[in-house]
Amino acid sequence: MSGFRFPSPPPSPAAEALREEVRVFLAEQLAQRSPLSRAESWSGFDRDFSRAMGARGWLGMTWPKRYGGHERSAFERYVVVEETLAAGAPVAAHWIADRQSGPNLLKFGTEEQKAAILPKIVAGEAVFCIGMSEPDSGSDLAATRTRAMPVNGGWRVTGTKLWTTGAHHADYMILFCRTSGTTADRQAGTSQLLVDLHATEGMTIRPIIDLAGQHHFNEVHLEDAFLPSSALIGTEGDGWNQVMSELAFERSGPERFLSSMQLLLELIAVLRDAPGDAARLALGRLTAHLVVLRRLSRGVAALLEAGENPAVHAAIVKDLGATFEQDMPEIARALVDAEPDRASTSDFVAVLAHTMLNAPSFSLRGGTREILRGIIARGLGVR
Repeated sequence: MSGFRFPSPPPSPAAEALREEVRVFLAEQLAQRSPLSRAESWSGFDRDFSRAMGARGWLGMTWPKRYGGHERSAFERYVVVEETLAAGAPVAAHWIADRQSGPNLLKFGTEEQKAAILPKIVAGEAVFCIGMSEPDSGSDLAATRTRAMPVNGGWRVTGTKLWTTGAHHADYMILFCRTSGTTADRQAGTSQLLVDLHATEGMTIRPIIDLAGQHHFNEVHLEDAFLPSSALIGTEGDGWNQVMSELAFERSGPERFLSSMQLLLELIAVLRDAPGDAARLALGRLTAHLVVLRRLSRGVAALLEAGENPAVHAAIVKDLGATFEQDMPEIARALVDAEPDRASTSDFVAVLAHTMLNAPSFSLRGGTREILRGIIARGLGVR
C-alpha cells in the first residue's frame, strides 16, 4: 500500500434528521451541567443518562434486532456519538460497551454470550472495562503475562491489568491474556475471556488516582481466579487478531478529537468580544483541523458501514486527533493570560486546568504515538 483512501460518506437524510432530535434530548438532559462537568464528557459516569440513551434507541444502534439492536446505519450512530461528545454528555457508563466490547462480542462471541449480554448493553444496563494493558509493557499488548491455565470446566487466571478505566464501576471486562506458550511467542497463544466482575472470586480492583486527582483508572489483579469454559470469546489462540479488530473501533471515533471541545468553546467565548488577529488566525486553524479530522473520522464510519476493517485508517485518525487535542490547551494559554485552576469561578480557567491535567493521557490511551505510527508504517509497506 502506498497511500490510504478515506471514502466520502454518502448523503444520509436519516442521520441528519436524527441530529436535531439528539440535540433536543441533550439540551434537556444536560441543562444543569457546568462547563467543567461537560469537559469530562467520556469520563463522566452516569448510569441514568446511559439508560436514557438506551431508552431512546441510541445504544447498539447498528446491531441486529434479535439482540436488542436497531439495525440503523453507521452514519446514524456517528451522529449520536458526535453530538453527545460535542455537548459534553456523561457517556462513560455505556461508552466502552457500545463502542467496542459489544461489537467485539457481536463479531466473535458465542450465541450464548450475545443473547445474554448484548440486550443489556442496548438498554444501558451493562458497563464494560478493557483488560489489555499490563505493568511494564506500555502499549506492547503482545508482551502480556496474564495467564489463563486450562482446568476442568474452565480456566484459572493469574496476572495484573493496569490503567483499566472504569473497572470499579464495571459489570464485565474483556480480558486479553495468554492461554498457551510464553511471552517469547508474542501474539501467538493469546485469547480473550469474558469476565463477570460481580461473580468472579480471586480478583482485586485497586484505584489509581490521576494528575487531576480523579479516580478513573484502576489496577486489576487476578490471583488463581476461575472463569468457566463459556468465558472464552472467539477461538482460543486467536486473541491477537480479535483485539486488533476491537482496537479499530476504539481508535476511529470522534472522541479522538473532541476531548478538548469544551475548552475550544470556552476559548471562543472569552475571545468573542475582542479576538485580535492572532486569535482569529489560531481559531481559524483549529477549526480547519477539526473539519479535516471530522472528515477522516466519517470516512472510517463509511468503511465500517461497508463491512471493511479500518484498522490503519483508525490509527491515523487517532494519532492526528491526539495531537490536535494536546495542542488545544497550549494554544489557549498563548491567547489568554490566565493561570489554570479547576476551582476557579471562571469557566474558561477551570476547563483549561482540567484539559491540561488530562492532556498527557490523550496520546497514551488507545495506543501510544509510537505504536500507532508503527501500524501506519506497516500499512504503507515501509516497515
